[in-house]
Amino acid sequence: MPKLQALDKLVVEVLVDNTSDSYSTKPDHVSPEFTNVIDAGAKEISGATLCCAQLGLSLMLTGHAGSKQHKVLFDAGPEGETFLRNCKDLGVALSDVEEIVVSHGHWDHTGALVSALSKITANKKDVPCHVNPGMFVERGVRLKDGRVVPFEKVPSVKELTGLKAKVVNDANERNLLDDFFYVSGEIARTTSFEKGRQDHLCREAEDKPWVPDPLLMDERYLAVLLRDKGLIIFSACSHAGIINVLRAATKTFGNTPIYAVFGGLHLVGALEKIIPETVENLKTFNLKQIIPGHCTGWRAVHALLNAFGESIVVPSAVGSRYTF
Repeated sequence: MPKLQALDKLVVEVLVDNTSDSYSTKPDHVSPEFTNVIDAGAKEISGATLCCAQLGLSLMLTGHAGSKQHKVLFDAGPEGETFLRNCKDLGVALSDVEEIVVSHGHWDHTGALVSALSKITANKKDVPCHVNPGMFVERGVRLKDGRVVPFEKVPSVKELTGLKAKVVNDANERNLLDDFFYVSGEIARTTSFEKGRQDHLCREAEDKPWVPDPLLMDERYLAVLLRDKGLIIFSACSHAGIINVLRAATKTFGNTPIYAVFGGLHLVGALEKIIPETVENLKTFNLKQIIPGHCTGWRAVHALLNAFGESIVVPSAVGSRYTF
């Protein structure tokens, strides 16, 4: 069982997400975008001072334990200009990012990685960037009309290294930064209903044929341990299925309770049919917080709210800051 440092506090800043929502009321531990941009120095609320929502996800995680503090970027979102603008508007520094974790090899999580690294390594080098070998195949999607469209490629190990990243290209689990953070290994697929994306394809090279890739076995989750509360599981897209993710975390961490799950649950399109089973299975984990974002989809968010209520379900939005 990996030994994690119990954190006294964790701050999660939503740098990129599909949704902008500054008006909905939020619980006390969530600081909304309007407040955050004004605190960062904006003199007025305007289109120029607010964040841009975009398909993708990027979270900045800052953990505190006693006198120690560590900061990790979890995914970078789809596009550099938006990522850098949102960081600037929120007053989120990149120069003190200690490590980067990439959840899986999709453009909406890696498209801004080059821009992020350029800023993070501007005055230093050898910043660890955690990936795994399965991320670097070419990927695509089959549209409803049958056409196959390729995805933007993930930056190569060579390209990342050229940006002064220390690329950790390893499929196995590991702890980071004084055991503040845990990055999983491959997530076992054990449920009967979470069968992945049937429209998803991959190929080894442009001159090779497309083949089905529904399971996206390169996906990883990130975990932290909150003192007196339990684990927070960050699952960026949950292509493995969020129940598989939580089962894997339970197997890894034994009797340690799971306090919260944060990220995209990918219950959209053809996967909307598994929303009821997903909701019922989530009830078995006794979660205290569910923070759905990115690719969860509005139907799943509604189902979660109906099942668990607003005291537990707090949807993510770009520019929000969560303090646990």
